[in-house]
Amino acid sequence: MNMSIVFKRLVPVLLLSLFMGGSAWAQLRIGTVDVRKVFDNYWKKKQAEIQLKERQADIEKEDKNMLEDYKRGKDEYQKLIAETTDQALSQDEKDKRKKKAEEKFRQLKDLEVTITQYENTARTTMLEQTDRMRANIIGDIKNVVSAKAKAAGYSLVIDTAAESLNKTPIILFTNNDNDITDEILAQLNSTAPVDLPKIPEQPASEEKKGKK
Repeated sequence: MNMSIVFKRLVPVLLLSLFMGGSAWAQLRIGTVDVRKVFDNYWKKKQAEIQLKERQADIEKEDKNMLEDYKRGKDEYQKLIAETTDQALSQDEKDKRKKKAEEKFRQLKDLEVTITQYENTARTTMLEQTDRMRANIIGDIKNVVSAKAKAAGYSLVIDTAAESLNKTPIILFTNNDNDITDEILAQLNSTAPVDLPKIPEQPASEEKKGKK
């Protein structure tokens, strides 16, 4: 279920509990975390981006090679077609050129299908790889948040970067007293390889722009 829908349904319930009062509400502790900041600055995201760019470069290189083969084949085909009307050639030679042209035409059609299939498969593969990497990263974040929340006694942890379907912020105000963003990010990045370049945190001004 979309997280924005979950929050839309959750907020009225929390408000109702607030007005009803009771010990259950008094015992409820809520933590906050900026998931966007954690996600963008997690070392695995940078690693994933590098891997995706390398894969994309390999795909583009292979696609370029096939397109160049297609262009050469098309030039050969056009040359053979022109030779079928060359008056300097005997009819027997013209017929040979025509036969070669027909074979080259079939090869070009087969190559067109191959290129189209390759591009479609590559596009699907890239989307699946991107989704898989994103899901793995979100999974890491959720696991660390869950452990931190349980240790701190939080009943609920809310994503302050969450947006509605209309791209408006779901959480309009928080005093950040129970914000665990930096703790989560520090723990996640503590597992970064020593040879991995330092990941710069997103400037505060950029974060604010992203939330507008």
